[in-house]
Amino acid sequence: MGYRVVVVGATGNVGREMLKTLAEREFDATEVAAVASSRSKGKKVSFGDRTLTVQSLDDFDFAGWDIGLFSPGAAVSSKHAPRAAKAGCVVIDNTSHFRMDPDVPLVVPEVNPDAVAGFTKRNIIANPNCSTIQLVVALKPLHDAAGIRRVVVSTYQSTSGAGNDAMEELFQQTKGIFVNDDIKPRKFTKQIAFNVIPHIDKFLDDGSTKEEWKMVVETKKILDPAIKLTATCVRVPTFIGHGEAVNLELERPLSAKDARKLLRESPGILVVDEREDGGYVTPVEAAGESATFISRIREDPTVENGLNLWVVADNLRKGAALNSVQIAELLVNRQLLGAKRPLH
Repeated sequence: MGYRVVVVGATGNVGREMLKTLAEREFDATEVAAVASSRSKGKKVSFGDRTLTVQSLDDFDFAGWDIGLFSPGAAVSSKHAPRAAKAGCVVIDNTSHFRMDPDVPLVVPEVNPDAVAGFTKRNIIANPNCSTIQLVVALKPLHDAAGIRRVVVSTYQSTSGAGNDAMEELFQQTKGIFVNDDIKPRKFTKQIAFNVIPHIDKFLDDGSTKEEWKMVVETKKILDPAIKLTATCVRVPTFIGHGEAVNLELERPLSAKDARKLLRESPGILVVDEREDGGYVTPVEAAGESATFISRIREDPTVENGLNLWVVADNLRKGAALNSVQIAELLVNRQLLGAKRPLH
């Protein structure tokens, strides 16, 4: 039995990666549709060795489609995801709009796969924020083994997390610096080339940014509401791949050696942790890869039961497209799609 799958936001970075991932993983699809805004209607996108013609979201009929992989932006998802869900299409939404809805499960398959069954309340499943996904994949086995009390995380997030225009701004600014052009930030608040910006998304009343808030509340919803987490999210001048420096305070002792062994045996993780020059993974090596890479595993002697980790993943792949496709695979493997009903 094959499934009819529609990719919404198919012309964006994540949408294209969703199509690529569906093809690479040979998802059991009898038909795949590429959908985007009316501005993109008629454009061509690749799906494996095929070319799909983009259809307009505004007049797309979701009736008869099994799964919708959405990444069109939060405002667009807020309007069209419920419309698709009502037509009987199970929506896996990559935007921020539904993540904290109590009736919408927030799922990372390696971390909380059982939560996927909650999709029947609204026919919608939320994909977490890219920086949250790689973090909780790393935290899950350590939390199960020793209980995580507190997390301090600093992120090093690539420009692709802010879209095509942001990547282009980095490229143009980098070229411009070498020919003494004036640097005028457009997508970012400050120069991004040869710089770092400690500001992602809007500022909140407490001084944190919305990106930092997302990491806090999403980790609690996915993993454990008792975990205390503080984040500083920074945009850096790379194109693909997010890095995270993670400091943990655990409830019970766990040596770096035991943590390394646990992580090596955990799904979705590749440990590359040699205490020598180059014995770690950087965003360049993570780009195009499906794993969450963990390096620099070491004990922190400044706190009781402390550990430090360096966590890297491709934010477009595991941080978005792959996680969405893995959720779709969960639905299929657990035979949950047959239980879906159109909402009224």
